[in-house]
Amino acid sequence: MKRNSGTFTLQTSGYTAFTPNNLPPAPDIDIGAKMYGLLSRADRALGRLDGSIQALPNAELFVFMYVRKEAVLSSQIEGTQASLHDVLDVEAQLLDPKRPNDTEEILNYVRALNFGLKRLSELPLSMRLIREIHEILMNDVRGQHATPGQFRTSQNWIGTAGSGIKDAIFVPPPADKLPELLGELEKYIHAKDSTPLLIRLAMIHAQFETLHPFLDGNGRVGRLLITFLICQQEVLTKPVLYLSFFLKKNKNGYYDRLQAIRTDGNWEDWINFFLHGVTEVANEAAATARIIVEMREVHRSKLVNTLGRGAANGLKLLESMYQRPIFTVAIVAEYLGVSVQAANSLTEKFVQLGLIKEITGNQRYRVYRYDQYVSLFVD
Repeated sequence: MKRNSGTFTLQTSGYTAFTPNNLPPAPDIDIGAKMYGLLSRADRALGRLDGSIQALPNAELFVFMYVRKEAVLSSQIEGTQASLHDVLDVEAQLLDPKRPNDTEEILNYVRALNFGLKRLSELPLSMRLIREIHEILMNDVRGQHATPGQFRTSQNWIGTAGSGIKDAIFVPPPADKLPELLGELEKYIHAKDSTPLLIRLAMIHAQFETLHPFLDGNGRVGRLLITFLICQQEVLTKPVLYLSFFLKKNKNGYYDRLQAIRTDGNWEDWINFFLHGVTEVANEAAATARIIVEMREVHRSKLVNTLGRGAANGLKLLESMYQRPIFTVAIVAEYLGVSVQAANSLTEKFVQLGLIKEITGNQRYRVYRYDQYVSLFVD
């Protein structure tokens, strides 16, 4: 459906900026048979995902790694090179001069996500909270010059590297229009209407990306918004729906559909794309959760059947590996409160059982990784 979704205005400096209409679109979104079918599948996939997470003996076993996977993928969409292995190595305090120096951007994403989820219990999702999240996201990393935690007061644009504003692919609204536009977006976030939640989420994300209210970091904040809104509405009991895998895989389609909203008012194509993405990532996450349950039981049985009286410490170490999948013997000794010799013996038994892998090849200062678990999250 063609509709007018905003106004392109020639600015005095010679470029054209786009100011979107406020949500909801007019005329209303056409929820035809195709969109209704996609919406039903997405809702069912979310239900299966929530059931899979609740079936986990400890949902945090899944959340810890899934959050990091999302942080890596969302940051890679913006051009970072660091991998999930790099992030885990840094968190395990392993130093590697060859590691990409943008790992801190991903760790900031993890911090911003965890901060935002905690803040939602104290403060409704608002522009204030979005600014707080942005400040954490951009702290002391590439783009920190771009006024972290502050909405822009100058014009930005989207284009190819090195292009000027007159050659931009898209120029968001002028900065003086942002306060009113952001205020209206916040009102829509909290509005009560009959529009299905997932359709509302699709529209809110697209509107935020069109406003592009920060000088840098808009894509990452916009993707975090989806997670925060799902958790605020209690659609899922844990923060385990992240679209970055789907959006990275379909990056050109993602950007093209957002642009089609601005130029043609084609909200329907974007919403269908969004709903398809929700279904795909929810099904993938649910399948991963089921694999973790099965893998954990197999590994627990191995330990119980082979360690005898040492099984208690073995099981305790196994559980810790879901939140610290890379570790050293010294870490094991400290965590279990045993001697280094006892920790080394237990670690070697884990290696012999095929539960962990030594990843340095060193004779001293060896490092171990719970490979079967980590590999579930590495694409």
